[in-house]
Amino acid sequence: MLIDCSDLIAENRPHCGQGVAVTDVDGDGTLEFLVTGTGTANRVLKWNGQQLVDTTDPALLDATGQTVCLIAADIDGDGREEIYACNQETETGQADRLFAPFGARWLDLLTQPDNAEIAETIHGQVAACLDRQGRGRYGFVVAQAGVPLALYELDSRGRLVDSAEEAGLDLALDARAMVALPLISERMDLFVQVDGADNALFRNLGDGTFEDTAERRGVADPRQHGRGLAVLDANGNGLFDLLCGAWQGSHRLFLQRAGGGFSEEAPSDLSLPSHLTSVLAADFDNDGFEELLFINHGQPNRLFALRHEGWLEIEAGDAVEPRGLSTGAAIADIDGDGRLELLINHSGTHQPLALFKAPPNPNGWLRVQPLTAAGAPARGAVVTCTIGNRTQRRALCAGSGYLSQMEPIAHFGLGEARRVDSIEVHWPDGSVALIHAPPINRLITVPHPPE
Repeated sequence: MLIDCSDLIAENRPHCGQGVAVTDVDGDGTLEFLVTGTGTANRVLKWNGQQLVDTTDPALLDATGQTVCLIAADIDGDGREEIYACNQETETGQADRLFAPFGARWLDLLTQPDNAEIAETIHGQVAACLDRQGRGRYGFVVAQAGVPLALYELDSRGRLVDSAEEAGLDLALDARAMVALPLISERMDLFVQVDGADNALFRNLGDGTFEDTAERRGVADPRQHGRGLAVLDANGNGLFDLLCGAWQGSHRLFLQRAGGGFSEEAPSDLSLPSHLTSVLAADFDNDGFEELLFINHGQPNRLFALRHEGWLEIEAGDAVEPRGLSTGAAIADIDGDGRLELLINHSGTHQPLALFKAPPNPNGWLRVQPLTAAGAPARGAVVTCTIGNRTQRRALCAGSGYLSQMEPIAHFGLGEARRVDSIEVHWPDGSVALIHAPPINRLITVPHPPE
């Protein structure tokens, strides 16, 4: 299914890293990969038309930061995404960073005097972005070991404040992955995958506050060692489901029922325990159905596809990486050819980055990029693509499946179809846009509807 394209990464030297994120770092309208370095510098990889080249701004290198997770979102409503970096706590490592773009330079907001009290104590292990009130301005939900979740937002004076208690998110959770999207409500909800204790499913009550409904809805799943998390409509019923991977535990596929409850229905082969670090859902071959990729640390990766109404393991091709010490991974169509690239980072020992994609095929595709009113990616927006009597749904990634964040674009494979009936975009504030018969085999940018 996937072929090795790692030779397209210029100067792909062995290094030790954790997460991967995708955002428009330089503000030119195209996406780049952000790759964390643990004990080595972070990297920004940009497609120059022939290969991925390192274009890292010196401020983002953060070689002493021990970065494990990167998350991007527009927190100040200026149309460009800020970058939150979770830095693991070590004797020499720095606290977390919050990089904000100011023209051509980047500034760490956590080094500013007004934010000093917050900055002194933050060593996040995973993060997500959340537009809890649908204003197009995001906050960063940050999990640290042994302390309640934090929700860092900007107040009216431009200072960082922790709004977690006000929002009802201030639970102490040993989180390993988070996703934020309209999962069980019309606004952005938050699902938190936990290591060794109950998961949390925070339902957005519509006024910027949340309630934990995980146990009531059947996704608490206590005592699991959660590691990887992906969202998809696994059975085509129009509701988002949760694929939850575990470290040396059974993997789960929670299918959502009408009314917001979930039932665990992972096939036995898919649920087999492994040294899992990440799971991804993506349509790599553009056949119109997402594949499920299980990324393992020191064990072969596994790929599943929907065949005859069931999830069956298929050949992963070069992406099996039998000896890869894989950790975080992200997907993006980084070269603009309509097929997704998969970038995998490695930890434990120094290994080069790995880049994969499906071989060329005649299948059609469509990519949809909803924007906020300010022109930033509308992370958490939901896009529905309708072809005949079948629909596909995608939510723009606002979380970290495990240390990583996917591209802020809804990617749809179309298979043999040569016409799309409609696409419908739902923003986190409830706004809706409907586009009839959009052109295919291209990226469509959808601005936020005027008020």
